[in-house]
Amino acid sequence: ETFEMLIRLAENYTSTLFCNAYRNMAAEATVHVQEFFTDIGLFLFGTDVSTEEFVNRFFDTLFPVVYNHVINPGPTDISLEYAECLRVARRDIRPFGNVPKKAIGQMGRALLPSRTFLQALNLGIEVINTTDHLHFSKDCSRALLRMQYCPHCQGLTLSKPCMGYCLNIIRGCLADIAEVDLHWRGYIQSLEELSRAMSGAYDIEHVLLNFHSLVNDALVQARIHGPELSEQVNKICGPPVRKPKESSGCSFDQNKDNQGLKMFSRHSEEMLANRRKEFISHLRLYRAFYGSLADQLCGNELAAADGLPCWNGEDVVRSYTHHVVGSGIKAQSANPEVKVKGTDPVISQIIDKLKHVVQV
Repeated sequence: ETFEMLIRLAENYTSTLFCNAYRNMAAEATVHVQEFFTDIGLFLFGTDVSTEEFVNRFFDTLFPVVYNHVINPGPTDISLEYAECLRVARRDIRPFGNVPKKAIGQMGRALLPSRTFLQALNLGIEVINTTDHLHFSKDCSRALLRMQYCPHCQGLTLSKPCMGYCLNIIRGCLADIAEVDLHWRGYIQSLEELSRAMSGAYDIEHVLLNFHSLVNDALVQARIHGPELSEQVNKICGPPVRKPKESSGCSFDQNKDNQGLKMFSRHSEEMLANRRKEFISHLRLYRAFYGSLADQLCGNELAAADGLPCWNGEDVVRSYTHHVVGSGIKAQSANPEVKVKGTDPVISQIIDKLKHVVQV
């Protein structure tokens, strides 16, 4: 939502520039501004479009409008065919100087990290949802039943399982999930590094909210070099072919969305960066979540405290005497309480996705 709000605000700034400073071409220009920011949204949310392509397309489509109203204004509009010739010739004529090239560099640098960040967040959600809905084996279910409810059959309703016994069972049941631990830690570390790098030239907020000033620079360039540009255009496209003028003006409603945008712009310099930092600092607390889950469950709620009589699966005893295994699949071969087979394919798939996103 923050990214969507940012795109809308940047679009609003750019359309407002035309309404305030270039009112006679605002209606036509705003259509191209909307298309451009739609492309930015599509790119950010994962569609396979090229930043260079859509930045160039924006300046290509803007050139006929600027020619018609700024470089060579006339009592009538240029024809559609003539406008098409101008659009195709824009890259050779270079009416906006090096502004398009600058915009391509800025967009490429700022949009790609943000796109990767959003993809990574979506994967994080998938990992959490997948591990939240895993099915346990029959062996694990039996072991849990024995640990939690068998003492009741002997009337021992108050005795809790021994710590070692609890750990063996829960580590056996969560062996698959423990395999995610190493990759989850790597994922959070990569997110932290990416988030820290999203500043300066890579700060999407700065780049998008200042795009309107780049557009203004482009329009100033075209106005200053108007006579030379007219000559070049005449050589390539011939003299202007005109048609009756259509009504123009400011079709863009500046009041639309203003409440939401005002809220955003009040903190716009800080908002996205701050929300990202805050989010990462919360996430950091769960770095070891998958590796320490069994210990947390047994330590916080399931098992008896050290030194107290406890249930070992058969009787109430002073202490648990079997070997206590570590976390993860490999360690389970020595588990006396639960038999664990190989890694769940769903977990393997999640691990592969985490490895991939860390590489990206």
